[in-house]
Amino acid sequence: MIKHSMALKANQHGSWLVVNRGRIWLNAERSLPNGAFDDLALSAEPEQICWLGKLAGRDVYLLVNHDHIADETQWVSPRELLAQGEEVFQLAARAVQVALFLQTHRFCGQCGSAMHLVHWELAMLCSKCGHRCYPRIAPCVLVGIIKDDQVLLARSSRHRPGFFSILAGFVESAETLEQAAAREVKEEVGVDICNLRYVGSQPWPFPHSLMTGFIADYAGGDIVCQPQEIEEAHWFALDALPEVPPIETLSGQIIYQLQQIAGK
Repeated sequence: MIKHSMALKANQHGSWLVVNRGRIWLNAERSLPNGAFDDLALSAEPEQICWLGKLAGRDVYLLVNHDHIADETQWVSPRELLAQGEEVFQLAARAVQVALFLQTHRFCGQCGSAMHLVHWELAMLCSKCGHRCYPRIAPCVLVGIIKDDQVLLARSSRHRPGFFSILAGFVESAETLEQAAAREVKEEVGVDICNLRYVGSQPWPFPHSLMTGFIADYAGGDIVCQPQEIEEAHWFALDALPEVPPIETLSGQIIYQLQQIAGK
């Protein structure tokens, strides 16, 4: 369990996730700093210190930093840590999501009074009206759709030309993951799916998503792209794909798994 409001000694050793406005500070070797707390030589005291877990036997701490950033090149988004392994990325995702939670819940959304962290769990409580908030998690579905030896890939209006991925969308209130998958596919490209199979999940800190991945079979319909959302969508042969997400992402893993199923 995440522990917050910690006080550390100057010689406390660990791995450090220093977070400022959703970005993480890297050392000169472009990796997370390790060593004594005092060796970090931070220009300002952290606003909050949390224990997040362990990495290679070392304690991992989040240090929430709101000081001015002097060198932008030292700060990266969590996505840039994907190549450093799943454990590092998950801890980075946890760090930026906790920091965002603390930043955006200073005041009560019900009565406007100041909120404070409770000591027994990671939650913000309003002492005036009793409203309690926990870190937000927004579930999202990813769907890899296959038809014979082809996969349906789309490019959203947010992606550069030539880059395609499987379909994705957020789960709506009172909706199951399976219902969300079928609805999002129908809304975004106009086709129907069947035989939905769960693949896995991945935390995605942009800013607080949980990606849930599925594979589905094509059931019918012609591709009709949703205006303002999908720029283009096509069926691609699994052995002749365009640029797609890297294998470190859940989208990339689903595409790779489809290739393995088809023997490509």
